[in-house]
Amino acid sequence: MNLKALLMRLLSLVISVVILGSCARSVSRIDPNQQIDLSGRWNDSDSRQVADKMTSELLGSTKFQEYAKALGKKPAIIVGQIQNRTSEHIDANNYIKKFELAIFNSGLADLVESYEFRDKLREERAQQQDFSDPATMAQWGKELGANLMLFGEMTSETDVYNKNRVVNYVTTLFLTDMETNKRIWYGQQEIKKYIKN
Repeated sequence: MNLKALLMRLLSLVISVVILGSCARSVSRIDPNQQIDLSGRWNDSDSRQVADKMTSELLGSTKFQEYAKALGKKPAIIVGQIQNRTSEHIDANNYIKKFELAIFNSGLADLVESYEFRDKLREERAQQQDFSDPATMAQWGKELGANLMLFGEMTSETDVYNKNRVVNYVTTLFLTDMETNKRIWYGQQEIKKYIKN
């Protein structure tokens, strides 16, 4: 093998190592509460921040407290649909779960299971009627009915100029009495992001 061929192979090997080394991915674990915003789009930090703030405002509101006092017990809340009317894909179920967690952890209201899980519980209860010991099977007609439903929507407004973009995300929620359709609470929270490229 001549010197030129040897140098070409060595150069080829070095280039291969550099290319493969530059493609290596690095993954590290971080605190889930750490706020990281890579793209400027809606993210987990935004969901958590809005859910915590709005739930705190809702449960601390005079209207909610008056409702609970008149009811004479902790109200039972079901979190309904929060529609995504933004131009982005936002996992509404994940967002809803953050509201459910904040309500549950507050201890100021009971949380009624969502419709998708209620159906699974009812299936299990129906099977228990056939297969479980009568002393341990769950009874029909004992579900806790919700007094209130929390639901709403997310919207966004975008302003773009050259490579700069401002996105204003608005979450609007309503807490409504299930029996009377009377709105007990109405809240709105905004997150505005300035994305500069």
